[in-house]
Amino acid sequence: MRTFLAVGLKELRQIRRDRRTLLVLAFVPAFFLVVFGYALNFDIRNIPLAVEDRDGSAESRELVSAFVNSGYFNLAAVVWSADDAVRLLDTNDARAVLVIPESYSRAITSGGIADIQVIVNGDNANTATAVVGYATSILRAAAGERAAVNVEPRIWYNPELRSTLFLVPGLIAYITMLMAVTSTSLSIVREKESGTIEQVRMAPIGTFPFIAGKALPHFFIALASGAAVFLASMALFGLPMRGNWLTLVFMLSLYLVGALATGLLVSTVADTQQVAFQIALLVSLLPTLMLSGFIFPIASMPDALQVITHAVPARYFLRALRAIVLKGSDLAQLLPEVAALGVYAAATLSLASLRLSRERA
Repeated sequence: MRTFLAVGLKELRQIRRDRRTLLVLAFVPAFFLVVFGYALNFDIRNIPLAVEDRDGSAESRELVSAFVNSGYFNLAAVVWSADDAVRLLDTNDARAVLVIPESYSRAITSGGIADIQVIVNGDNANTATAVVGYATSILRAAAGERAAVNVEPRIWYNPELRSTLFLVPGLIAYITMLMAVTSTSLSIVREKESGTIEQVRMAPIGTFPFIAGKALPHFFIALASGAAVFLASMALFGLPMRGNWLTLVFMLSLYLVGALATGLLVSTVADTQQVAFQIALLVSLLPTLMLSGFIFPIASMPDALQVITHAVPARYFLRALRAIVLKGSDLAQLLPEVAALGVYAAATLSLASLRLSRERA
């Protein structure tokens, strides 16, 4: 018993000395509890809805109001042509399009059959299935006993609602982020532990060249690994490639620059490889898995978490990746994602350079 207590006391002192590890041990369980508790919500709300009302009657306006007042849909736009609807679906400004035909009011007043078309973006299979269910329920409730409603849902980009086409792009974003952050976070810390970082500090090497030189090998390794994961996904899961390969490589490279910069920033905070690995997992694994839209729709999260997701690079890369492989989007249609990933990479690189320059001073 005395030996047991001595070992326990020694371990307690060691943990108290390592304040970063103590912070991780105290913070991670609470962080997991809060994020999992709020983000694990399979109810989908605030679905952007575009409406093409070809009838323009009081009955059709009443139907649109039923969708908006349901709590599931937000009116994102009113379109007047199929081309406008395609544009909104391609840019993710709308997740669904409600098409009301010219004969809708006549069918409602005469007790006939009202044909309604609902076009759904199927790049997220779980969301698309829920949207079809919500729309069908609202349409049947709105018609009531006055008419029979013939709902014709059409799923674009993923008509079979294959979950693999929704999950595999998220896995690519998750794996590349995790690998890039952990590999670079351990590189500088390893030099700290071996003592070679002191020689680097004495060498006439600028901070940014040092960071770029450390990140360059990891960039090509991560790029090759990401490409291998993508090709394996095409072979094993039937992931399509409807876009341009150069666009895909460009977006993957921009995403990796931010991920590698995040790992370098972690390496300036941690002093041991163990702490660096723990922090790397915390800043890469959990946000990419929970707050990027990989599994759980961002729209269903509380407003506070939705704001936080804007700082998660995987959110923008995942949206761009799905648009490239499923919709065939080009670079001009991905400018918001390019801008967001570029800002994140520049900010993280600058912060890592600043912290490393202070360490070397």
